[in-house]
Order: sequence, then structure tokens, then C-alpha cells
Amino acid sequence: MMRKLFGLIGMIACCHCIVAQDLSLYQKRMLIRGHDTLRYRILYPENYHKSKKYPLIVFLHGSGERGRDNEAQLMHGGALFVKPEIRRNFPAIVIFPQCPPNVAWSNFMYEKGAWTFITDGQQPAPQQLVKQLIDSLADRRVINKKRIYLGGLSLGGIGTYDMLGRYPGYFSAAFPICGACNIPWFLEHANNVPMWIFHGGKDNVVPPDSDRELFKALMTRGATDVMYTEYPQAGHNSWDSAFAEPKLLPWLFSDRKRKKK
Repeated sequence: MMRKLFGLIGMIACCHCIVAQDLSLYQKRMLIRGHDTLRYRILYPENYHKSKKYPLIVFLHGSGERGRDNEAQLMHGGALFVKPEIRRNFPAIVIFPQCPPNVAWSNFMYEKGAWTFITDGQQPAPQQLVKQLIDSLADRRVINKKRIYLGGLSLGGIGTYDMLGRYPGYFSAAFPICGACNIPWFLEHANNVPMWIFHGGKDNVVPPDSDRELFKALMTRGATDVMYTEYPQAGHNSWDSAFAEPKLLPWLFSDRKRKKK
């Protein structure tokens, strides 16, 4: 019995080592602009060629992964993109930036069950640095500017909506998870971006009402490349189900025409 127990522990330990080793494929980097620093992890495709332009996936983490260790942001979603079959079938550059403590990807307040999204004025430094990082990759001709994809969960889902609205036509598609937004403002600025929206039906941290209303409004406006998936039994961690969606990356990388103005 003890031998079996130790064998099981050994298998679990090996699994953790494999995951840790896989996540080490994400190189640690920093972007410094004045007094602001953006720590991020970047994953290059297998057999990466400098002369080739690759799709770019940027993923914004939630509030629990904020920090300065340049590691916590890989907790949710990081393991997906290092899977051998994913790297083989969907070659891309993948970036997980890390938001510092006590700030967010966008400006908003949540008080007494009501959201207030501050869409005017200057966005927070972490969001500015993420945009500058993407621009720098585009300037170096490392990425395909017509295939820049944005995703995020919770705090990052809110940030995803904010960036889509601030930079209309910049992102080719997006997958916000358990997020929320200023719906009238978003419809005015970013109603044409292809999106797959995810939420948990029992989410009591970021309730699904905003995403439901946004999707309904987009459908009313005739949006043709927007999907909404709600997991009835899921709470706030709907990202687990979203990352397990077998059609997520095929949809994201589909050959739909995404012509930018």
C-alpha cells in the first residue's frame, strides 16, 4: 500500500515538474518606460523564424495574479499554449503581461453592485505599456498586424473590453472571459470586432448580466461574428471551461476576412 502511495506521489510530482518545465518556455521580459515597468512572459512558436510574421495572442490576467514576480500571470491559461499539439497546430507568439499590485488594466469602480467604467481620460500605465509592447513587435515586423488577438479573464476581461473600445480596428478578434463593460460606449467604438464571450451563470464576483446585455445588444445591431457561451453551473472560474473549449483556437485563428481600416 505504501509503495503504491509513494508511486502516486511520484507521479503527481512528475506532473508538476512537467507543467513547470513547460511554463519555462515562456521567456521572462520587461518593458521599461520612464518610471513604469511592464513585466511579461513571451512564448515563441516552435522552429521560430525571425523573417516570418506570426499571429499574436495577448492575454490579460485577473486581479489575483497581479504582482511583480513575472510568474503568477501564467496561472490561468499559460499551460494551454505550451501544449505540443497547440504549438504545432496554432503557431503564434503568445504574451502574458503582468499588472502590478494595486492598479488595473482599465479604470473602473464597483460599488454597491453597480459598475462605473471610466472611459475618458488616460488609461492606466499597464494598459499603455501593453499597447506599446504590441506596437514595438509590429514595428520590428515580428507579428502579423492583421492577426492580433486579445483575451482576458475577470479584471483582464474588463481590460479586454476597454482596449477594444480604445483602439477600434486594432485587434482582429477577442475572447473576454467573465468581464463587463460600459455597453453604450463599447457599442459606439467596438461593435464590429469578432468576439467569443464567456461567462459563468453563477458568477457572483462579476455577475453575467453585463455580458448578457452586451451580447443581446450586439445581436440587435446585426453582429455576425460574435458568440456568447454561458456555463450555467460555473461560478467566477468560467475560464476553466473556456480554455477547455476545443473550438476556441480554431475560431480565433479562422481565415475570416479581418480587414482593418
